[in-house]
Amino acid sequence: MKDKIIAILKKYVGHEHVFLTPSGNKAIFTSLNIIKESPNATLLIPDQGGWFTYSQYAKKLKFNIKILKTDYGIIDLDFLKDNIKEASAIIYSNPAAYYAEQPVKDIYELCRKNNVLVILDISGCIGSDFYQGNYADMIVCSFGRWKPLNLGYGGFISIKDKEIYEKNREILKKLEFDENYYYGLHNKLKDVKNRYGLFKANADKIKNDLAGFNILHKGKNGINVIVKFLNDGEKNRIISYCEKNKYEFVVCPKPIRVNENAISIEVKRLE
Repeated sequence: MKDKIIAILKKYVGHEHVFLTPSGNKAIFTSLNIIKESPNATLLIPDQGGWFTYSQYAKKLKFNIKILKTDYGIIDLDFLKDNIKEASAIIYSNPAAYYAEQPVKDIYELCRKNNVLVILDISGCIGSDFYQGNYADMIVCSFGRWKPLNLGYGGFISIKDKEIYEKNREILKKLEFDENYYYGLHNKLKDVKNRYGLFKANADKIKNDLAGFNILHKGKNGINVIVKFLNDGEKNRIISYCEKNKYEFVVCPKPIRVNENAISIEVKRLE
């Protein structure tokens, strides 16, 4: 069963070296540990729209951290270009905050020109039609409860470059995954495209229903929907809509969503 799971994941990510992990956070920590090659390594992290363990683990591993300016989570390519020369690697999520597709090709090509390794978190786009695995050196993913692939346990890390894999073979082979979850994961993988389709249909409906509000990056691919509010009246109307339609929501500002007065409608939490 494990071999079947790895084969499916390889098709999704386009990387030859794929390893299951006990959590998405373990995949993130492992990826950062692999790239920590010098005591002065600088890691680029978006200012919003990512995951809190990016900076938490980077600090633990004693990276120099450079915060990237974003447009509500979407990486600002001009800012990246101006700050990339001092960096060793970048870690970011696609889509940002589960709601806005990143320019992954442009980011990767810019990083490649400057010998900057790219770690891409695809927890929010596995199973989508817009995901492209060519544009990352390492991929991490969570199978947590409120993810497209909602096993409630585990994750994976994949590596594109054979040299990076060979250098870290022993670390990767020591990663553990409870075999009791193999059957459930295999079934979830077979259904993840349908599940993502359900999310997208709900996100499209919400954007249509709330067309009169300021929806951030309305035309971008993603599954959550983030709506700005100007005052308590707008805020309460958006919350009322969520409650009426049984959509869970998060009130922002919140760094793992957006640093703005907004409501993040958590479509990804649909069961």
